[in-house]
Amino acid sequence: MVTFSDPPRSMTSRQRVLAALRREPVDRTPACNPTSVATVELMDLVDAHFPEANRNPEKMARLAATGYTELGFDSIMPVFSIIQESSALGCKMQWEEKDNWPTVKMSQPIWSEPEDIKIPDNLLTHPDTSCVLDAIRLLRKEFGDEVAIIGKTMGPWSLGYHCFGVEKFLLMSLDDPGKTMLCLEKMKEATIRFGQAQIDAGADALTLPDHATGDLVSGEYYDRFLRELHIEFVDLIPIPLILHICGRTVDRMEYIAQTGMSAFHYDSKNGADESMDEVKDRISLVGNINNPETLYAKGPETVRQEVYKNLDAGVQLVGPECAIPLQTPIENLKEIPQAIRDWHSERRAE
Repeated sequence: MVTFSDPPRSMTSRQRVLAALRREPVDRTPACNPTSVATVELMDLVDAHFPEANRNPEKMARLAATGYTELGFDSIMPVFSIIQESSALGCKMQWEEKDNWPTVKMSQPIWSEPEDIKIPDNLLTHPDTSCVLDAIRLLRKEFGDEVAIIGKTMGPWSLGYHCFGVEKFLLMSLDDPGKTMLCLEKMKEATIRFGQAQIDAGADALTLPDHATGDLVSGEYYDRFLRELHIEFVDLIPIPLILHICGRTVDRMEYIAQTGMSAFHYDSKNGADESMDEVKDRISLVGNINNPETLYAKGPETVRQEVYKNLDAGVQLVGPECAIPLQTPIENLKEIPQAIRDWHSERRAE
């Protein structure tokens, strides 16, 4: 459960986010974006558009900073996509224009067997990973200790989808679990190396997306393939980790809460109250404002209702459930930190 200083003391955005990740007292709940709040409108505002903002560190940093300077979030997340490492590993890429996400061409996998897995020596100097590292350095230099800077390092289950193809990787997990475990063991090197490099560049925390999503695999699969691996990441990566898995995931929250991760970034398919009951204050929750129906298609009042629902449940950090649609109206995004401030003002007046 989130706790608040009494009497409230003023905290910087960075202090607020890091305290909430540790489940320590905060002056108010932070508005946090562990994935992406980039929009076409913000791209136009600061002249930093896709695909360049995914590949040029100055434009990446400039666009990412708008989450703090324009929207009022307590964190900055410069990694808008989920493909930087996959590009560096050698996957075929589809770079899109400003109104579309870059994607991995998973119909053209680069690996078929565990023996094929090679983490290249230039993983961290490849243009699409070094861009992230340089952007983090730029943001840290510009904002100092004012705001939390969150990086991102993809988990090996996600890398398996990109490098083997989703269908092949899932079939392997059914037909040969031992081979799958060997693949995960070999791919984890990329997760750890890229994560450590972002720490060295100045990241305060890391989002770790590992897409064992509720619509593709069961909670039992998470326990079998990923729980111990995620415990290992906590031991090896020495800053707060925010695990991200999309979909209905209540069936694996008990296992996730056992990992020692600082937080779980959870989807709107999971209720705030049931999720808090499941994790039992062993891990912070981040989320879970709905993207397609609320942030993209509805208005600020509906956003406010979802923010209040999370706050009433005691969710420690509030923000979108995942990377937002690029056409999301920015007034809906601005409503998240505003609603948080209003909720706290109302409670202190009671």
